[in-house]
Amino acid sequence: MKILIVEDEPALLDSIQHYMLREGFICETAKNYFIASDKILMFEYDIILLDITLPDGNGLELLKELKKENATTGVIIISAKNSLDDKLTGLDIGADDYLTKPFHLAELNARVKAVIRRKNFSGKESVVFNEITIKPELTEITVGNKQIELTKKEYDLLLYFITNKNRVLSKEAIAEHLWGDYMETAGNFDFVYTHIKNLRKKIMAAGGNDYIKTAYGFGYKFTEH
Repeated sequence: MKILIVEDEPALLDSIQHYMLREGFICETAKNYFIASDKILMFEYDIILLDITLPDGNGLELLKELKKENATTGVIIISAKNSLDDKLTGLDIGADDYLTKPFHLAELNARVKAVIRRKNFSGKESVVFNEITIKPELTEITVGNKQIELTKKEYDLLLYFITNKNRVLSKEAIAEHLWGDYMETAGNFDFVYTHIKNLRKKIMAAGGNDYIKTAYGFGYKFTEH
């Protein structure tokens, strides 16, 4: 799962980033309106943590811009403003939650996970695709009745595939989802193929079916058809 943190306070930005990285999220950051606007136009995120008061713009305007581009992205407003008007405006525009500073990082993490469940899994604790069951809170995967061990990237890849089942995903989209900004340092996308091969092998070794189909010239699709 990938998060964009839009926050102009360096200490808070650093704290949130380090905490969410430890929780297993891919984190990208933007310290102002301009950088944030550029990133939401170029990339997709599961969650955006959005400060309202930015040095070069208003976070609520950024929220409007975001919802025009990708209405499915979850947004949690984080702001020092405890104004009811700001809160209601943000929720009306399309924010999923509102957290007033100061806050505990554990609470922020819990709210992020709640929004992800609502957005991607209809609020369910488990994600099921035929014989494959994923428990996101526990990062646990079972195939039939057998639990399998995946690396962090393999787990993220499987979750990405299942939440986008029956859609063709390009190698570029997969790489950008799993590595975020760091994918730009890769010379090619061979590492995507390697992770897909390993994931397929582990699922089938546990008795699962091969749902990862190659769409030649386009990418990959997770489907039973």
